[in-house]
Amino acid sequence: MKILLLSDIHANYPALKAIINYFSEEHFDAIYNCGDSLVYGPFPNETLRWLKENNVHSIVGNTDRKVIKLIKGKTFKKPSKEEKRIMYDWTANQLTSSSKAYLLTLKKSKQIHLADRTIGIFHGSPEHPNEFLFPDTSTKRFEELAAFCQNDIILFGHSHTAFHKKVKNTHFINPGSVGRMFDSNPEASCSILTIDKAHINIKFHRVPWQISKTIEALKYHKLPAIYQSMYTLGRKLN
Repeated sequence: MKILLLSDIHANYPALKAIINYFSEEHFDAIYNCGDSLVYGPFPNETLRWLKENNVHSIVGNTDRKVIKLIKGKTFKKPSKEEKRIMYDWTANQLTSSSKAYLLTLKKSKQIHLADRTIGIFHGSPEHPNEFLFPDTSTKRFEELAAFCQNDIILFGHSHTAFHKKVKNTHFINPGSVGRMFDSNPEASCSILTIDKAHINIKFHRVPWQISKTIEALKYHKLPAIYQSMYTLGRKLN
């Protein structure tokens, strides 16, 4: 099995498209997406359409859940910063009926069984969708999470930090962010998981994309200028 791992696309379709083009000669048995497909980028419908049309095993992240609240006529307290709320409101108003219907089918987590292995797809962590996990998170915490869900492979995003950590017999894998990296490298992040009878292999990739396309769309829709800087610098500025 060769599986493409994605997370935190954040409606940045040019970055997602760059990854797809980069691996155009590869065959993947499946594609898994750990959520936060929406908000902060200006291509929400294009992103959701691609996920749906390509039968991606996808879940919702925290940004997606807030958009769902808005399309259901509800609201939320956080984030409170005006430029962030503008992006949420704009995204919810942009979604087509098809995009809304697809978004509402997605769950907070997903369990997949492959032969004698189980894979859990989460956003933050198996225990909480908003938990941030990093390479330097304590081994004790990873052991607690491994016991909590008892998957052989745990896939997650949210921290926008690509890493692979094996704790006892459990593999924890974060593919990084496709659309909004925070490490001062704006290139899209993803990974390839290869599974055979005896081994689990993970390879991380960074892929350049046409930042100008996202910048132009942000300008066209008159969205907060701070996001132009974030995508250009590959940093979180708010």
